[in-house]
Amino acid sequence: MTKRELINGISSYLFWDVDRETVDADSNAAYIIQRVLEYGQFSDWMLIYRYYGLDLIVAMATRFRTLEPRAVSLLCCLADIPENRFRCCTTKQSLPRHWNF
Repeated sequence: MTKRELINGISSYLFWDVDRETVDADSNAAYIIQRVLEYGQFSDWMLIYRYYGLDLIVAMATRFRTLEPRAVSLLCCLADIPENRFRCCTTKQSLPRHWNF
């Protein structure tokens, strides 16, 4: 799979804030992985899994400051790693999030 095939195959709504043509699959890997983990569909997950591989996805995800709890749970199950390896689970925000009413 080429870089362009990956970018063109991922759901277009994940790139709502950037020009899709300027996204590079290698230099913007963290951006793409986080977007797919948090907002992507299963078909998007399969694309990044085939392109990057589970080891690279987990290595990048463990360094994210924020990540949805369901994405952390998915990666914990798939890679068989504890939740405390993720930076987003071990560091607290200085200001807590607002409540959703």
